[in-house]
Amino acid sequence: MKSSGTPRAAAGAGGTTARKPGVPGQGLPQRLGDGTPAVAQRGAPAEHGISGIAGERSTRGQVARLILELGPSTAATLGGRLGLTPAAIRRHLDNLIADGMIETRTARTYGNRGRGRPAKVFVITDAGRSAFEHAYDDLATSALRFLEQAYGPQAVAEFARQQVAETERRYQPVVAQASDLTARVHALADALSGDGYAAAAGPAPTIGTGNQGNNATGTGAAPIDNGAQICQHHCPVAHVAAEFPQLCEAETEAFGRLLGTPVRRLATIAHGDGICTTHVTCSSRATTPASPEGSDI
Repeated sequence: MKSSGTPRAAAGAGGTTARKPGVPGQGLPQRLGDGTPAVAQRGAPAEHGISGIAGERSTRGQVARLILELGPSTAATLGGRLGLTPAAIRRHLDNLIADGMIETRTARTYGNRGRGRPAKVFVITDAGRSAFEHAYDDLATSALRFLEQAYGPQAVAEFARQQVAETERRYQPVVAQASDLTARVHALADALSGDGYAAAAGPAPTIGTGNQGNNATGTGAAPIDNGAQICQHHCPVAHVAAEFPQLCEAETEAFGRLLGTPVRRLATIAHGDGICTTHVTCSSRATTPASPEGSDI
């Protein structure tokens, strides 16, 4: 989350000012032509010598950035968003795959899947993600290593909480004015997107109380409310958080306080997942809080 404190290495050719660990893009996020919020700018990929992306305004660069923002996406979705023909989007996707910027996966399905081959989606790779990030990680990681060696891991946890505290203070009025939990979840996702996390909110995958196959035809038991999910498609501190998960834990704790209900971190970019996914428990199923990472908090 956006924070204040530790200095960050200055950006390269873009002349971006120094930032702090946990501070995503400052200022208003850019938007795509259809109004979709874009990840905060951190310099054009071409500035960092990343092959396969000729520049922020190149079509290939737009394809890669859109995959970063949307998460796993089909060729049809990407082509529709960018106004490209199937042949054109396929050409750009093939080039990005050849350059190691993206890779293909089988789309995840819930319940019974219809006939035919499973859908193929395109996801950003670590190399592709790095094309949109600056190398301030070494400085931030070194600073946290020093803090941990000098004062112990608890000092890193306290530092992480302090970094998150200011962001939580900024988000609190926005989230609190929402009328119900669903509205609060969407308000939090919007606030995160404004800070460069390319976040989205929606209902968690539905779990039926009866036979899944019968539910698909409408003859089974009614599905139950499985809560909501917040998906963050970009993490400015992923490489640092990979070594210091206290950053993720502090952020998850803050989500629980802001939403006023138990939340559970299901996946993180720092741990190698494609997106950071947080499950939000619906109020009627709220339970006693436990640990922040991998369980309800």
